[in-house]
Amino acid sequence: MNELDKLREKYQHIAHELAALYGYPTWRQHKLPVAELVDCILSQSTNDANRDRAFALLTAKFSTWEAVRDAATDEVIAAIKPAGLANQKGPRIQQVLRTITERRGSITLDFLRELSVDDAKKWLTSLNGVGPKTAAIVLCFAFGLPAFPVDTHVHRVSQRLGLIGPKVTPDQAHAIMERIVPADTYYQAHLNIIEHGRKVCQARRPACERCPLTPWCDYYQQTVALNSAVVATSKSKPQKQKDTKQ
Repeated sequence: MNELDKLREKYQHIAHELAALYGYPTWRQHKLPVAELVDCILSQSTNDANRDRAFALLTAKFSTWEAVRDAATDEVIAAIKPAGLANQKGPRIQQVLRTITERRGSITLDFLRELSVDDAKKWLTSLNGVGPKTAAIVLCFAFGLPAFPVDTHVHRVSQRLGLIGPKVTPDQAHAIMERIVPADTYYQAHLNIIEHGRKVCQARRPACERCPLTPWCDYYQQTVALNSAVVATSKSKPQKQKDTKQ
């Protein structure tokens, strides 16, 4: 069995345990494609609550994406301020909308459904400010296409489990995870790994004591279990008696 097959087999155990915890989410369209793209840009370097607030303010102020594209940049920046880095994200969103218009004649991404997943990724990442994660989210969440998004939770959990190497970057992890995870379960896998990262395998202190994935987790086996074994061994060693001679 080669290394990839071993990782696939390992993932099957992990997927089974995650499904037992979080269920089998089935695909639903979260937002329309352009809205999903804008939402992803807003999400960069901020939390979900701030992103959602900024998206709601932006869409309340501007009734169409054409209106966002053509608005004064200061107005867009003001609308998305809760998302942070508004001075960067505002012009970026407008430029993306202009580029889509220039290439397609209108603000639409519906044509991506007719492309191969690889070509759709290439098209999206050719837009300034759109990376592999954003492209995968748009394709997976807006179209239900087999693209596996790797966010900070997925990257952290996958790295601790040993599905990806310690030096693999989030951008590099997309292609690796797409080879390990069955394509028809990308959506479920993405959501369940994120949920596990939020509830159990947290960044500062992973709750290994209540994690069902420890038998397949490199981090646990190499760090937690090893340290516990060292402590147990040191406690079992006979202590030298103190010299009682006066």
